[in-house]
Amino acid sequence: QVQLVESGGGLVQAGDSLRLSCAASGRSFSGTAMGWFRQAPGKEREFVAAIKWSGGNTYYADSVKGRFTISRDNAKNTVYLQMNSLNAEDTAVYYCAARGGAYYSASYYYTERHRYDYWGQGTQVTVSS
Repeated sequence: QVQLVESGGGLVQAGDSLRLSCAASGRSFSGTAMGWFRQAPGKEREFVAAIKWSGGNTYYADSVKGRFTISRDNAKNTVYLQMNSLNAEDTAVYYCAARGGAYYSASYYYTERHRYDYWGQGTQVTVSS
């Protein structure tokens, strides 16, 4: 079993920054990618960013491109999401997810929610305007 634990959420003002962390653990963990998704009240869970464990290729939703940066620390099995220039539309519960399986070149393997095998409990990010 794989456990994902997010941290770093909170209440900030528009224009501020936050860094989310997601630590992966488990005896058999050998994922191919980690992703961040978010869900705002009344909306579906949407893709935010993803990163491959090997090679470090990154993927971003258009809405966060240029403001958010995903990174990884392979030695710690930890992924980070640096969020800058936050605005009210970024308010949501942010979920970390881990993907197993094989590596593929097509980006949809890393941006589609159903391709992830494990999920964290989520961390709330609230941006006040």
